[in-house]
Amino acid sequence: MHQSRRSFHQMALSAVGAVSLMALGAFGPGAYAATAEDLSKDAGQALQKLYKTNPAAEAISKKAKAILVFPNIVKAGLVFGGSYGEGVLMKGGQVTEYFNSVSASWGWQAGAESYAYVVFLMNDKAVQYLDKTKGWEFGVGPTVVVVNEGVAKNLSTSTMKDDAYAFISDQQGLMASLSIEGTKISRIKR
Repeated sequence: MHQSRRSFHQMALSAVGAVSLMALGAFGPGAYAATAEDLSKDAGQALQKLYKTNPAAEAISKKAKAILVFPNIVKAGLVFGGSYGEGVLMKGGQVTEYFNSVSASWGWQAGAESYAYVVFLMNDKAVQYLDKTKGWEFGVGPTVVVVNEGVAKNLSTSTMKDDAYAFISDQQGLMASLSIEGTKISRIKR
C-alpha cells in the first residue's frame, strides 16, 4: 500500500508538471510568429493606451532615452509556470530592435492571464547596458522600479532618480501585484 501511494503521488506530480509545460508550450515562442509590422503596430497601440490611462507614463516618456514595449505577455501555469511575449525597443519614437520576454516561476498557481508592460529607460547607463549585454534580466544591472497606482500618483519628472521605470497593465489598467523581477529579455530577429 505504501508503495502504491508513492507511485500515485509521483504520477500526480508528473501529470501536473506535464500539464503546466503543455500550457506554456501553447503560449511559447511558436505562438508568437507576429511579423515585425504587426509587433510594431501592437506596441504602438499598447503605448498609446498606457498614455491615455496614465498621464505620468506619458510625462516619463518625454524624458526617456529609449522605451521597451511588450504589448502582449501571456502568463500560464499549474504549479510550474512562466510567461512569454515579444516586444520592441523604441528610440526617438521609432522601432529599432525586437526582443522577447521570458520568465519562469514555481509555487501554487493555476490559470493563465495576459498583460502588457512598458519599460522607460531613463539614462544612457540603462540603454548601454541593454546594448552591451544583448538582453537584460530584471533584478540584475540597472535599477528598474515597477510603477503601480500608488507610485504613479507620487512620481514626477523632477523626482525620478532610477535607471528605468516599468508600467505593467492589463485590460483594466495598472496591475498592482505582478512583478517582473527575474524576467529575462533577449534580442530577437524580425
